[in-house]
Formats: sequence, C-alpha cells, structure tokens
Amino acid sequence: MSVATRLLNAGEMAQLLENLASRILEKHTRCENVMLVGIQRRGADLAHRLAGLLKKRLGRPVPLGTLDINLYRDDWTSLAGKTPHVGQSRIDEGVDNRTVILVDDVLYTGRTVRAALEALLDYGRPSSVELLALVDRGHRELPIHADYVGLAVCTDRQEQVNVLLTERDGEDVVRLERPGSAGATPR
Repeated sequence: MSVATRLLNAGEMAQLLENLASRILEKHTRCENVMLVGIQRRGADLAHRLAGLLKKRLGRPVPLGTLDINLYRDDWTSLAGKTPHVGQSRIDEGVDNRTVILVDDVLYTGRTVRAALEALLDYGRPSSVELLALVDRGHRELPIHADYVGLAVCTDRQEQVNVLLTERDGEDVVRLERPGSAGATPR
C-alpha cells in the first residue's frame, strides 16, 4: 500500500497554468512564432489548456501539436517482451524556424524529454525549443532543465508524482505517492 500526499488541488493547478501562460507571454509577448507541443498523454492535455489560456489573452489561437514519443524511448527494447504502445503524433503546422514549447506533466530523469526532442526533429528544425513542466521532481539523468516550471518538489527516487487530469482521470489533482506499510492511511 502507498501513502499519498496531495500536492495540488484543481484550483491550485488552474492557478499554476495561468501563471505559466503569463510567463510564456512575458518571454514571447505576442507568441507570433511560438508553437505549443504537448507530450502524449497528459502533457498534450496540459498544452491544450495552455493554448486556450493564451488564445483568451491574445485573441487568436497559438499553434498546437501533440507528440507521441514511445518509439523514441531508450528503454522500450528492455521491456521484457512487451512492444511499446504507439500513439498518434499530430503536428499540422511546420516547426521550422519556430520556438517550440514542449509541454509535459512531470519532469523527472529527462529521458522523456530526450525522446521528445528526437521525435520533434523528425518534423523539422525549430529555431529553439523550450520546456514547460507542470511538476519538476528532480533526479535528472540527462542535462535537461525546464524553462517554465509550475511546481518544483523534492522527491525520493522510490516516490512517484501522479498528475490526474479531468480529461483522462475525471479530476484535477497532483499527488505524491510514497511506498508505505500495510495499514497506512492516505492523507
């Protein structure tokens, strides 16, 4: 059994997304050359929400894409006879000479981002790539950092950060799950 601690509730998550949208606009005033690309699955949902917030403020849409990175993972060949579930990427506009903001739910080792960078380059050559993570939990294995972070939290490697989103899970919440003893009660 695990012990869970809520890190963010729905209101706090909504406020973080508003703050992240503001930080994007501070750096890219009119977002004229910006494209949001969400890493499937929850990063794509977050990118969609951010695109909505930016559209409200700018009065026009910001290009949006989604990226499935499963074939680019560096561990799929070691998944004991399992084949990766390949989802669909969708990038309808060119990425060449754009600032692409990759969006992910949790930044951990950096391996997902490495795979996303490799997948993104199959679509062209952006002028720059920035990274936005709702939660940064540390423990990098690669030299990758986020340009925009909603919440930074110190974790142990055996802990897990779970982002639940209404679109997929029926609620908006971020939880820190710790391995616990039998009989432990969630917080």
